[in-house]
Amino acid sequence: MREQPRPESSARPVGEDTGREAPIGRRAVVEALGAGMLTIVAGGVEMAAALRPGQVDLVAKAFAPGLLIMVMIYAFGDVSGAHFNPAVTLAFALRGVFAWRLVPLYWLAQIVGAIAGGGLLRALFGTIAHGGANQLHVSAGRGLVLEATLTAILVTVILNTASRHRVVGSDAALAVGFTIVLCGLFGEPLSGASMNPARSLGPVVVASSWTDAWVYVLGPAIGAVVAVAASFLTHPHRDPEEPKAARGDGQ
Repeated sequence: MREQPRPESSARPVGEDTGREAPIGRRAVVEALGAGMLTIVAGGVEMAAALRPGQVDLVAKAFAPGLLIMVMIYAFGDVSGAHFNPAVTLAFALRGVFAWRLVPLYWLAQIVGAIAGGGLLRALFGTIAHGGANQLHVSAGRGLVLEATLTAILVTVILNTASRHRVVGSDAALAVGFTIVLCGLFGEPLSGASMNPARSLGPVVVASSWTDAWVYVLGPAIGAVVAVAASFLTHPHRDPEEPKAARGDGQ
């Protein structure tokens, strides 16, 4: 009896494109747009608090970026996977569900978008609140541990919702958005609860103020690695839907 051909997907390496995904250029635009919007909202709420003391509190600072990411997952999760964060892109690649060759493109798009967002904030409001940049209110060492811990929590949620088929659905949008809110309620007064190197670097590059910038790059990177290790402990077998979640399904 003639052997039946295997389905095309079974021969394709995990994390590689299937041809159904959105074009690379469109994905890059979406990642830049998302990172830029996040920088505008997260940095803008800090500047608004400085401009109008007493009008913007910790709850607003925590909720603003969380709600933004929530709606952006709804809007663009199917196009690019809605990373908007170099730490998330790194985690998906380490997990083996996102092609390493796309990592530099996503990182570049995210950082360029964040710089554009930081530039808009600078043009609108000047240098108030350090141009919307994250500020450490603890030592650099404690800030590093805090950013790594918060990022590990966030990325663990992202990876584990992806392994259960829901990263582009309503459950993931809610889970990720509210994780950002919860981390912000704790970490915002201490480190700004960035959990995102692009969001942190955008205003820093515009202002050319690099003090403690390394904390917001190294901390999330460490957190991403820890989260990937945790994901393999809790979900050791990659689900076939994870690459779709990481890339977007192009529908």
